[in-house]
Amino acid sequence: MSLPDDLKPEGPPTSVRAFVTLVTNADFAMGGKALMNSLRMTGTVADLVVMHTEAVPEESLTPLRDAGVRLIKTELLPTSDAFNRAHARDALHGAAPFTKGTKPPFHTPLDNFAKLRLWQLDYDRVVFLDADTVVIRNIDTLFDYPEFCAAPNVYESVADFHRMNSGVFTARPSQATFDDMLSKLDVEGAFWRRTDQTFLQSYFPDWHGLPVTYNMLQYVWFNMPDLWNWESVKIVHFQYEKPWQNHDKVEKLRPLIYLWHSYLNGETPDLTALKNPS
Repeated sequence: MSLPDDLKPEGPPTSVRAFVTLVTNADFAMGGKALMNSLRMTGTVADLVVMHTEAVPEESLTPLRDAGVRLIKTELLPTSDAFNRAHARDALHGAAPFTKGTKPPFHTPLDNFAKLRLWQLDYDRVVFLDADTVVIRNIDTLFDYPEFCAAPNVYESVADFHRMNSGVFTARPSQATFDDMLSKLDVEGAFWRRTDQTFLQSYFPDWHGLPVTYNMLQYVWFNMPDLWNWESVKIVHFQYEKPWQNHDKVEKLRPLIYLWHSYLNGETPDLTALKNPS
């Protein structure tokens, strides 16, 4: 299918399948580089796509372009003023504060909804990954999973299994689905507590659960160490604090941060040398 005017790609697709991320500023563009490097190292033949908003500076896009990533400039959604005010950073965090970790200052929650534009992409099957993830083993099998699959938002206890995490999910692009999403997203009094994540769980109430190994949240490392086994982990997700920041959990997460920097630098890590948390 052809792309709408709201999406401006650099070049055509080369596959019917794509791994897709969204970057909305220079910091997440750096995260996107590490993610795309990690995907390349898995040997995937799917397209690697970065959707980016106009807020991303050109110099942050150049490393992605040079790496052969397909860039698609993406408009924010045409949401109402009331919706935008409710989901602005200060308003959202004031009404629904994060109590388990700290979101970085460059976090722009309203921009998260642009993720929904992936349903307008010119691919048959898509796997979406947040720009603060890295893929350590081939996950092409996810293209054969149905829509909508996501892992539970587990990082503190098994009580979290009822909530999904939208950092990794499977999708089938469809303009009809996108149009229907918009009709349900921006309604009177709408407030999506965790932005796209809350909306997607509402839109896909019967979402299929992926194993947590396909979206291993970094807090599992110190909150639930018995759940972490490098032999089965496919994707590491740096929720809350990011691995390129200086934050108060750096020492707790040092092995994961080293791993992320390896991917950012284009270095293939020795997965056999990774040690599980003690």
